[in-house]
This record gives sequence, structure tokens and C-alpha cells, in this order.
Amino acid sequence: MNRATQFILCFNLALVTTSPVLRACGSESLPLPLQADVKVDSTGIFLNQLLTPSLHATLPIIRLAPAPPWGQTISLSRQQLHDLIKEADPELNLTNWSGPELVKIGRRVRQLCEADVTEMIRAALQRDYVGAGGKLEIHFTRPWTPLAVPDEEISLQLTELPPAGVLPNLVAGFELWCGKERVGTWQAPLQARVWREIPVAHAPILRGQLLSQADITLERRDVLSQHETCIEFPVTDSLLEASGGIPAGAPVFSRMTRARPVMRRGQLVEAVFQDGPMMISLKVEALEDGTLGQTVRVRNPKTNRELYGKIQNQDLISIAL
Repeated sequence: MNRATQFILCFNLALVTTSPVLRACGSESLPLPLQADVKVDSTGIFLNQLLTPSLHATLPIIRLAPAPPWGQTISLSRQQLHDLIKEADPELNLTNWSGPELVKIGRRVRQLCEADVTEMIRAALQRDYVGAGGKLEIHFTRPWTPLAVPDEEISLQLTELPPAGVLPNLVAGFELWCGKERVGTWQAPLQARVWREIPVAHAPILRGQLLSQADITLERRDVLSQHETCIEFPVTDSLLEASGGIPAGAPVFSRMTRARPVMRRGQLVEAVFQDGPMMISLKVEALEDGTLGQTVRVRNPKTNRELYGKIQNQDLISIAL
């Protein structure tokens, strides 16, 4: 019977008797083959990882030591392995190793590409700065060189941003973390856009035209450089009108609108003076446009005296004595 067959039989016997494999075979003459180069994750160094892959499923999972810090490697001799195993499980007595005298142990590595980093930065900026203001889109202005990182879950934390927040062109500082380990710190020049649907004049809107009757549609626009507030859409205020002409294709900003005046300049209306039970009314001329509840200037056409009154409706002003 060759050595390989003996080794397999030994493991099968251990499984049948439900005894750990290494307890069944540790004292036999069959060698346990070590690997020269082992890659682990941040959870630690485990006994089954040190031997050839064909044995991983049959060996007990015993943690021997913490994983090396990111970017570093450690080397363990056979004697050091023996000491770590005895410390982890005093019942195990493993000395019959084969393979290299030293096992080099490092961290599992993967490449972090530009698309991965872009999405992590975008998600952090969206969450911390843009919020519900629209959908953020970013691009690197210089190519990102693929980066070696731990082959585990990576998180990103923003460390630096312009005081004004997200701008069309900005430099973002960030750190990459693997659990509690900082992988590194970087700065990235970015171009940014924030997309949102806003009300846009589909056809020209004339001065004084009611917006509820205007041809307005929602269009997806980059609003990052837009510092003005648009009107609420759809328009529900039946008295909201354009304060000036709005060309087709232009966003409809709140500053371009006003409440339609119920009283026009030059209009003759009734003014009511009331002082307790005494009430006097006369005709006055409105000297400016006004909306419901607004205080406007009026003039008594007989005396040319100017007064101030509060608009009650399109034909009535109340003047306090």
C-alpha cells in the first residue's frame, strides 16, 4: 500500500469514528503537506488553510493567530506552527510536516477598478450632500489606476470636500476601509452632475399668461449649477401668472411668476373707511397693481390725496382711519 492510499484510509477511518482527522493521523508517519504561500482574510490564520487545498474540507477549523495587517506578510516556521497548534488545542500533536520549512502568509487581494470606486464615491456624496435633490452622476477627470485591496467588503469614507459641497468640478478626499483596517487615503478630481425633472416651457409663455394654462412639461436636466427654485408642478394655483416672457425650453423659475393681480393700476374702485359704527365710502383710483390682501396706494380723484388701503376683492379696498 503506497503512502497516498494510507493517508486516505486514515482520514476515512477518522470520519467514520467521528474523531477529528488530525487526532487520528497526527501520530502516524504520514506527512502533512504545508503550502509555501498562503493567503488569508482578516478573520485570522486557520490550520486548514496552511495545508494543501485537497485537505481543506477534511481538517478541523482551528484559528491559530490573527491575520497579518493589510500590506504586510508573516512567515511561520514548523516549530512556530507546532507551538500555535498546541496553544489552540493542547490535544493535537502535529510534528510530521512535509513541504517548505517556512510558510509565508499574506492577505487575499483583489483589484479595485474605476467603476467600483466611482460608485462608492457617488453613493457617499448622494447620501451626505445631494440627498433628495436629484440623482448624482460623477466621472473621474483622470483615469483611475486599478488598486490592490483586501478581497473582502470595502467601505469608503469621505474626508475632504469643498465647503460649498458638490460642484460641477471638485476634488474629493476619501479613505478606503476593510472593517477596522484603513486601506489608504486618496484624492480624486471629479466632474459631477445632478439630474432632476424640472418644469420647462414647452412653448413660449407670454407675460401675464396663467401658468395653469401654459404649455409646461417636465424634463430631466442637470441642476447642479442651478441656484434657483422652480415652480411646483403641476400648477394648482389658478392665479399664478408669468411676470415676464419665458422662452421655449427655459426652466420656469419661481422668480418668473407672480400672483395675478385682482386690481389693476388706474382702476376705479370703492374705498371704505370705517371707524367703529361709522362707515364712509368713496371712489378711488388704484395707483398700482395688487393681489388679494395686499396693501396698495390709491388716490382720491377729488382731492388728489394719496392713501393706502388693503384689497378685499377686485372692486373693494378698506382704508383704516
